Amino acid sequence: MTRISAIVETPRADSVEEAIRVLEHAGGKGVVLRLLGGVAFYIRCPSARGGKLARSYGDIDFIGHARQSPEIKRLFGELGYLPRERFNAMHGDRRLVFTDSARQRRVDVFLDVFQMCHRFDLKERMEIDRETIPLADLLATKLQIVQTNEKDVGDAICLLADHEVGGTDLRDSINGEYLARLCSEDWGMYKTFTINLAGLAILAELIEKWDLDEPERDLVMKRIVQLTTAIERAPKSIAWKVRAAIGERVRWYELPEEDVGLVEQVQAKES
Repeated sequence: MTRISAIVETPRADSVEEAIRVLEHAGGKGVVLRLLGGVAFYIRCPSARGGKLARSYGDIDFIGHARQSPEIKRLFGELGYLPRERFNAMHGDRRLVFTDSARQRRVDVFLDVFQMCHRFDLKERMEIDRETIPLADLLATKLQIVQTNEKDVGDAICLLADHEVGGTDLRDSINGEYLARLCSEDWGMYKTFTINLAGLAILAELIEKWDLDEPERDLVMKRIVQLTTAIERAPKSIAWKVRAAIGERVRWYELPEEDVGLVEQVQAKES
């Protein structure tokens, strides 16, 4: 007979507290989950916790191992979440969606791969850090967005303001060599990353809005230059050069709106 686990506790109102609760329960069950998205930036970046760059957080995003999909589903059931049954049945090999029905807060769990405008296989990088994906991958989730918004820019600036650019995945360092390698193998990723890095460097209006002082602004600019230089200098693959020859005549990114629409369509069918 299959034993049905009791609900441990209803979801907490505060998204950061709730994310930590999920991580702690997952760890106790041997389920690998790591945060990405806004809450991950809050946990890793002091600048995101108050003052100029602070913001509110709603939905929570995780990534886990596809091989643990059954355990992940069971975990969120124990924690008081309802699954999006139809969506999870259709797309559960790559992504799961759960709802805190009391607050209509959504939790996305990507499985092995994070995919929006570009695709990142994080299967082998998921366990480098304990609570979130590595800093370089967190930054990549923002640099890969073709149509950035103010929150995306703010998260990226938080990360660059608080962490140095280096060549390893040490906990407090952004692995610039890793990001450069990603871009050297994929021209589309290179294109989007360099556009966004250049955009961060010239967003004077937003930087003024956040009231960064001159040393903070200079530090962010320095790290943007470091990353851009590493990306430009990295030797490019043959596949990169072939795709570069095609250039912007063919779209080099996916549209995340299509994915959001898919979730919403499935949700509507379930209602």
